[in-house]
Amino acid sequence: MTRQDILPGTLEMLILRTLTLGALHGYAIAQHIARLSDGVLKVEQGSLYPALERLLNKGWVTARWAATPTKRQARYYTITRDGRKQLDSKVAEYDKLSGAIASIMTGR
Repeated sequence: MTRQDILPGTLEMLILRTLTLGALHGYAIAQHIARLSDGVLKVEQGSLYPALERLLNKGWVTARWAATPTKRQARYYTITRDGRKQLDSKVAEYDKLSGAIASIMTGR
C-alpha cells in the first residue's frame, strides 16, 4: 500500500494504538505495525518521524531519550492522556467509516 492508499489520520491512529503497549522508539513502532499487518503496512522513516513530531506538538505523546537494549540512544515515545482520548475518537470515526463501507460492499 502507498501513503495515498491510507486515509488521512490513519498513521497517527496506528501510532497511538501501538503506544498503548508502552514506551517505544520509532523503529519499534514501525516494526510493530508491519508485523501486526503481516507486512501490508510498512511505515517509512519519512512518514513515521514527521507523524511523531505532529503527535508531540499536539501533546498526544511525550518523548525521552534512553538507551536501547543494544546500548544505542533512541527517542522513546509514550502516549499521553490527551493522546488516549484522541485515539478513542479516531477509533470511533474509523469504526463508523469501515461499517459504512462494509454495508455498501455487502449490499445491506
